[in-house]
Amino acid sequence: MAAARANVNDTMWAYLPIAIVVAVLALVPIPFVDSRSMMLVVTTGLLFAAYAIAFNLIFGSTGQLFLCTGALAGIGGFGSAIVSDRYGIPFVITMVGAALLAGAFGGLLSWVAVSRSLDTIFTGIVTLAFSLSFENFVLGSRDLTGGENGLPISAGGESIVGGQVAPYYVFLALVAAYLIIYRLIQRSHIGLAFRALRDDEVAAELAGVDVARYRIIAGIVGSIMLGLAGACFAHYRGFIGDTTYGFGSVDARVLVMLAFGGIGSLVGPILGAAVFTLLDELLVDYAQLREVLYGTVTVILFLSFRQGVVGAITNRLRRRTVVDPVVGGSVSEDRADKPTEPVS
Repeated sequence: MAAARANVNDTMWAYLPIAIVVAVLALVPIPFVDSRSMMLVVTTGLLFAAYAIAFNLIFGSTGQLFLCTGALAGIGGFGSAIVSDRYGIPFVITMVGAALLAGAFGGLLSWVAVSRSLDTIFTGIVTLAFSLSFENFVLGSRDLTGGENGLPISAGGESIVGGQVAPYYVFLALVAAYLIIYRLIQRSHIGLAFRALRDDEVAAELAGVDVARYRIIAGIVGSIMLGLAGACFAHYRGFIGDTTYGFGSVDARVLVMLAFGGIGSLVGPILGAAVFTLLDELLVDYAQLREVLYGTVTVILFLSFRQGVVGAITNRLRRRTVVDPVVGGSVSEDRADKPTEPVS
């Protein structure tokens, strides 16, 4: 009985951060109900939070630097839009199919990286080449994707979910589902294997962890999440172009958001997406300054602030609490540094 109660309590604490994050985000649209432009901003912020969670599953969990986040999302977006509009298939079905197609490409990229024993940097180079190839495909296939003119989408749209506020909660539900999936994986045997791979791949392989299998799993699951998010955005906006899923528009932003919030953390992607969505809005009239900001922040984070905000705060809290070897309790860092009073 005690063990069961402890397990329930542990589960509650594990998912409590998700409940808090979702509750806070649910209040965000209240001041912007009458502003179409601001609702677009905050909804797009949730989209990038979904991107960052999916990228975190791939990169933060198994160290695979997929510099094709936008391309995988674009496979979902363009794939679902083209099939639903041209063949009249319900867009909900095409979204699922396009997400699975993105997962297939992600699994293939992971398989190539593993079979060729590519490290983080070379995996990034290969996936970046894939991303650039996808952008060229979109530009060159005008009859299919609209090329530089873009692709109008009739299926879906705001009218499907009613108004300009409801889409926000659709994306919030998507983010909540992604966070739950991420936490479920963390707490499963797959999550244990992911942590072993991230900490020391050689040691994990010696311990019997199937490196290829678990990296491919991460690539497939994360890519499906990216494809589904990209498809949702395509049908929500009703128009996608050659820059919608471009490297500069998606990958650079997602990488900075995740690095800022904390790679490998649960709520890091949410924090990073919130901060940089706000900064994007403040710097909307200074496009070049915004790009410089992203580049500068990326360099600073990877050189001197690798754990992100969440990691830094967590480590700080851990350092402030130490275990008292006498009573077995915990005392603050300040008290631990002071000599104890003599016992009479």
